Amino acid sequence: MKTAILDIKQFEPGENRKEFYANTIENHIITNHRNIHKPHKHNFYLTVLFTQGTGIHEIDFTSYPVKPGSLFFLNPGQTHHWELSEDIRGYIFFHTQTFYDLHYNRVKINNYPFFYSVQNAPFLYLDDNAENFSSVFNEILVEYQGNAVLKTQKIINLIDRIYIESTRLYIDKNTTGPAIQSPYALRFQELERLIEKHYKTEKSPSQYAEWLNVSPKHLNRITQSMVGKTTSDVILDRVFLEAKRELVRFKNNFAEVAAQLGYDDYAYFSRLFKKKCGETPSSFINRYR
Repeated sequence: MKTAILDIKQFEPGENRKEFYANTIENHIITNHRNIHKPHKHNFYLTVLFTQGTGIHEIDFTSYPVKPGSLFFLNPGQTHHWELSEDIRGYIFFHTQTFYDLHYNRVKINNYPFFYSVQNAPFLYLDDNAENFSSVFNEILVEYQGNAVLKTQKIINLIDRIYIESTRLYIDKNTTGPAIQSPYALRFQELERLIEKHYKTEKSPSQYAEWLNVSPKHLNRITQSMVGKTTSDVILDRVFLEAKRELVRFKNNFAEVAAQLGYDDYAYFSRLFKKKCGETPSSFINRYR
């Protein structure tokens, strides 16, 4: 069974609602439960704030506690699902990259640290700031449901306010990940783009260093500075994130997944998976049957 990739049009069809969507989390779950109760991906950016209730939100196979004041950000292509209490409350919005880029052609959405890299944590716990954020989310929802003049312009400004305030808190709370302030940021982005393009066929840090016209030692310095990991770790993180995604998709076809990722020797792939992920492919997939 394939992991579903959800399109924004599936949530609210209509000519005027193809690029942006907003809702309360409780209504979103009721109206879209058929789409979201199993692990799935999106082709859009998603932000969700929980204001009441508890649960678990799993993003790319890492589980995060849900509690009042939990704010989550998802990039296109990330796998997620959640298990939430019956009294869950909050807000959710999502949009395409085109929706954002059309209004901010000089600001790139992946410059925000939570969208910058899959290495960066996809959440914030807002604590004392939760009420202020909740009021902005509610304002977004009111605009979305109405038909006031300059509706889209106000929505885009409100979501950018969420991103800006979140970035400030994110940098305050995280000792790693504030990519937008690092002198190595652009090189690290270039590395991740190269890894995204070549990780199935190229695992050598020295090759990536050559493509970037830097020494392997300097590239390692960049990755250590940005995310506290070696270049090899960053490459293998992407490889085994995809391995997990494909194992969920193909269930028992472990050898095929290994081959797709450039490992003809399945036994070696399995050993490396256990070393990197802390469990065998079989034990991992048993949690998603």
